[in-house]
Amino acid sequence: MELPFAESYKIKMVEPIRKSNRLEREKWIREAGYNLFRLRSDQVFIDLLTDSGTGAMSDRQWSAMMLGDESYAGARSFYEMQAAIREILGFEYFLPTHQGRAAENVLFSVLIKEGDIIPGNSHFDTTKGHIEFRKAKAVDCTIDEAFNTTLLHPFKGNVDEEKLENVLKAHTDKIPFIIVTVTCNSSGGQPVSIENLRMVRRLADKYGKMVVFDSARFAENAYFIKLREKGYEDKSIREIVRDMFACADAMTMSAKKDAIVNMGGFIAMRSKDLHAKASVFNIIYEGYITYGGMSGRDMSALAQGLYEGTELDYLETRIRQVEYLGNRLTEFGIPLQQPTGGHAVFIDAKRFLPNVAKEEFQAQTLGVELYLEAGIRGVEIGAILADRDPVTRENRYPSLELMRLAIPRRVYTNNHMDVVAVALKNIFDRRESVTKGYRILEEAPIMRHFTVTLEKVI
Repeated sequence: MELPFAESYKIKMVEPIRKSNRLEREKWIREAGYNLFRLRSDQVFIDLLTDSGTGAMSDRQWSAMMLGDESYAGARSFYEMQAAIREILGFEYFLPTHQGRAAENVLFSVLIKEGDIIPGNSHFDTTKGHIEFRKAKAVDCTIDEAFNTTLLHPFKGNVDEEKLENVLKAHTDKIPFIIVTVTCNSSGGQPVSIENLRMVRRLADKYGKMVVFDSARFAENAYFIKLREKGYEDKSIREIVRDMFACADAMTMSAKKDAIVNMGGFIAMRSKDLHAKASVFNIIYEGYITYGGMSGRDMSALAQGLYEGTELDYLETRIRQVEYLGNRLTEFGIPLQQPTGGHAVFIDAKRFLPNVAKEEFQAQTLGVELYLEAGIRGVEIGAILADRDPVTRENRYPSLELMRLAIPRRVYTNNHMDVVAVALKNIFDRRESVTKGYRILEEAPIMRHFTVTLEKVI
């Protein structure tokens, strides 16, 4: 008999979490303006808002923190991080930042000017926000298969070659670089194949453009390549990672994901000249070039996390838990992005709540319903996150209207996943009765989803 799968770690520390009742949750979500970001963490039972910075660090990472060097300039921790980046990712130059959006801010301050066009695969919220803040335009070149949630395709994060080349032909002088997100969060945590990355590299070389990777979940992407792409079955995760990044000139990284730390990020690049230009903005926005908004202890934990995050046993445990939740939901008939992604399960809110108008934000409505049902916090990846068109100021309604359940690393057990699955089944069973959603009362001019205030439509 084959042994059942078990986690590749044991638990050394626990944190109590409180169960609330529905009356409490109704009060709390109303006071939060029906914005799940505005809830207090102690008002949440199972928190799947994000996998960013919410993972549990290992004993080795905590040990590394105790050995962190807090020198302002030239700290030993910086050189530990540098060695890990060079060994695992293959980049010669890097700059630490306090998180991923800070890395984007620094790099884009060098590369993007007003009127530029940035093609890529389903830019995530902060990426698009930093592009549009600079009065440039993000153009989505993701393959069409990504927008059919029922279709089983191994690499729904792939860039469409024809779409990308059409943009490159039409706007050659306005494109400073191509950005590829690995895995692609906005399309459901979906991976990008090596074959596709090499295609992007060929087109970039043809038109003389840089390639930048948004690399928050690069290790999860490599795991899917090992499982799904011919010729990579017997390669190690780190060998696959090196093949991936051989296609890139630079990268940004929110290390709060695949480096399994609570805070930190970086930019890495091959060009000494780009490093020098980005250093100016790193000093302005973040801190000195050998700490960049991070403490020494955080840099030491990040370096250790890069090694742990690229171990096969860890990745198998992490991604199989996401798959477990996806399988439970599929058994209940709940519509979701198929196949299940690397860091989260994405519920297809259009199909889940067909009686809620798109103008009343279906994914946000589902997120609130899930919180009221069981104190579980997810997040909307839909029309609220898509923001308004910068020119017309009309709401944008993306092809995918998703409610994301992002699973923190090494935090919850499969029993918690069972609670999530049953809570969603309870809502799914009464979905016909959910006919009203929400309208916006107050919103920020950009990246509104973090602070928006809503009211229920009566």
